[in-house]
Amino acid sequence: MTTANLSIGQHIKNYLSLIKFSHTVFALPFAMIGFTLAVLYEHHNFEWSLFVKVLLCMVFARTAAMAFNRYLDRRFDALNPRTAKREIPAGIIKPEHALLFTIINSALFIITTLFINMMVFYLSVVALFVILFYSYTKRITALCHIVLGIGLSLSPIGAYLAVTGYFKLLPLLFSFAVVTWVSGFDIIYALQDEDFDKSQKLHSIPAALGTRRALWVSNILHVLSASFVIWAGVEGGFNWIYWIGCAFYIGLLIYQHMLVKPNDLSKVGIAFGNTNGIASVIFAVFTIISLFTL
Repeated sequence: MTTANLSIGQHIKNYLSLIKFSHTVFALPFAMIGFTLAVLYEHHNFEWSLFVKVLLCMVFARTAAMAFNRYLDRRFDALNPRTAKREIPAGIIKPEHALLFTIINSALFIITTLFINMMVFYLSVVALFVILFYSYTKRITALCHIVLGIGLSLSPIGAYLAVTGYFKLLPLLFSFAVVTWVSGFDIIYALQDEDFDKSQKLHSIPAALGTRRALWVSNILHVLSASFVIWAGVEGGFNWIYWIGCAFYIGLLIYQHMLVKPNDLSKVGIAFGNTNGIASVIFAVFTIISLFTL
């Protein structure tokens, strides 16, 4: 392999690390639920071209959001020992390149929606505003976790709209489940930066309420998330396969709260990344199989 190829490969690796591409596992499975729901439950035709467009929209939107977040937070990331080695503060990626990367992916997202349907195209600007605006919220409100949840919750309803072009309660219930799920685990993740956020006058639930109360808020949000997936199961008349996936999902929500204690945050990484990634994939697999067997 040539030096040039190594350089290109390293550039790709750096940008994938910048946007935490592995964290796509949080929202993508729910997008697949929304897409499959539209095709199998609402009896729309499956089209490979549309499926690919939905996947591209997911990748472009999330990439734009993460790159912009890293660009906007670069000063705080440089000051925080936990994040100082990220690509921009470490000098691996220039800030202006990250901003250009954001603009390119934002444009690709909007252009791709134009080839799906007009409703999705019109709503793409709203969706882009929400996911980019999240990066500002930590400067103005402790409800930043909710805004992040709303951003990721657009994945199931967005995929559903791409196929059907109309709203219904069932996909919205999955979106509500994502809002409360993501908000809850983002609060757990933010526990790591409670002292830093206070020192920089940044807003978060842990900084506003303290560790113990923040965990209670996260608990409540995850109870709501569990309630929404149960409601969706009843509303959709899903079979026993769905309920097995639902049990796994709720069990893993409980498990992550067993891992994180007010006086012991050593397992926050496991609770945030591994547990939630596994929960979303297992739940999506069982839900999709259930849809195929209805």
